[in-house]
Amino acid sequence: MSDIATLQNQILAAIGAADTPDALEAVRIDALGKQGSVSALLKTLGQMSPEERQVQGPAINGLREAVTNGIATKKAELETAILNQRLATERLDMTLPAPEAPHGTVHPVSQVMDELAEIFADMGFAVAEGPEIEDDWHNFSALNIPDTHPARAMHDTFYFPRSGEEQRMLLRTHTSPVQIRTMMAQEPPIRIIAPGRVYRSDSDATHTPMFHQIEGLVIDKGIHLGHLKWTLETFLKAFFERDDVVLRLRPSYFPFTEPSVEVDVGYSVVKGKRVIGGSEGWMEVLGSGMVHRKVIEACGLDPDIWQGFAFGTGVDRLAMLKYGMDDLRAFFDGDNRWLRHYGFDALDVPTLSGGVGA
Repeated sequence: MSDIATLQNQILAAIGAADTPDALEAVRIDALGKQGSVSALLKTLGQMSPEERQVQGPAINGLREAVTNGIATKKAELETAILNQRLATERLDMTLPAPEAPHGTVHPVSQVMDELAEIFADMGFAVAEGPEIEDDWHNFSALNIPDTHPARAMHDTFYFPRSGEEQRMLLRTHTSPVQIRTMMAQEPPIRIIAPGRVYRSDSDATHTPMFHQIEGLVIDKGIHLGHLKWTLETFLKAFFERDDVVLRLRPSYFPFTEPSVEVDVGYSVVKGKRVIGGSEGWMEVLGSGMVHRKVIEACGLDPDIWQGFAFGTGVDRLAMLKYGMDDLRAFFDGDNRWLRHYGFDALDVPTLSGGVGA
């Protein structure tokens, strides 16, 4: 028993003399490691008789507990001393600028989508959505584009393999199917915009196989072309944030509208670049027209009671015109340099919350 007491005093003295975490760890290994003195005593318990174990066991376990507690206490003291020393000697210069933390940006397409939703919300439009994988009827037939219609060739459609007698499925070529689904599910009057991704087999500096489109639809009584012109003029003035936006409506053809009009917006040349506003030249920005009677009938409405107009434009193209980009393909390259240049700070994005009259 006296040997155990002597060993305990020696180990506790070594713990007290340890002045660094490394020195304390060395004492722990010498005492409690696999080959340590306390571990060696613990191993002898299995070789003792029950009577000896009853006497020696509490003393040896008490030694282990005293050493373990002593090491824990000393470790806390050393850590506190080290922390106090750091606090007393280290200084932080609060006048230095903080390092810039890496952060993401809002993609121009997302920014323009938000701007468009904001503008049309001020004009009483709701946002409608639909599936990107569509059936042939919603994408073509209900929009007055039958199987033999030449307009189908204009869309360069991505079709899925046909399965039995089911309708042929495809990646939607426009967001017009959302208009069809809305007219079939909702009683007029209807005022919606339908933003989203669309797909066509085309790729160059101004076309990509996947791009973003926004379409608008109004169905009500007594709707005429003047309502369409006012809506588009108000929208474009608010989006480009200029009062001198001038529109030119040209007769055109779309199978789902009659009459149909292409909409050009006037631009001026400033320092060799086209700037929306004025009328030095004209640039096509969207297509539109009065909803065709056959489309209204396909949705179960009476075209003698309900009339409407629709319009559609590319969100990516609007972003290019407003924010000065010249290649649509860069929108989808994922180049961080391009995103840092054209992206928007998530905490400081432009806002059009002043309303369409601002």
